[in-house]
Amino acid sequence: MENKAKRIGKWNVIDIIAVILILAVLAFGAWKFLGNGGTTAGQVETTKVTYVVRVEGVPAELYENCLTHLPSPLMASGALVGGQIESVEQQPYYVLGPDGQWVEDPEHVTLYFTAVTTTPTADVLTTKVGDQEVRIGKTDYILKSEYIEFSGGTIVDVRWGE
Repeated sequence: MENKAKRIGKWNVIDIIAVILILAVLAFGAWKFLGNGGTTAGQVETTKVTYVVRVEGVPAELYENCLTHLPSPLMASGALVGGQIESVEQQPYYVLGPDGQWVEDPEHVTLYFTAVTTTPTADVLTTKVGDQEVRIGKTDYILKSEYIEFSGGTIVDVRWGE
């Protein structure tokens, strides 16, 4: 006794179910790849994000070198990520002296870099530049541009919007 699948024209039930599953997988893949149909890439609203990164204990001569390369486009993983380092400010760097008092180190400075970028408005809660999150208090931030790179920075200020 042979069990035959019910036939509908040239198709049997198993063929129809297989085709429906394949179409469902293709539709889901297209939806994920192209987005959920809300807005196109040209219509995405963005928010300006301005943040300040403090880098401590930098050799003093690097301040002047950084000034000559500003503004400088931001980079991550060897690619430009949108936005740029706008400015840098220099502050004294203090170390603990032999008498237990804080004294200014003449060979090193603390630099404050101001960077500006844009992020999709929907993603403001998880602002990222490249793969790094931008949050106040984040340590070990790598500030990298076309000509400048400092690791071990701390984000000390973030402003969203104008």
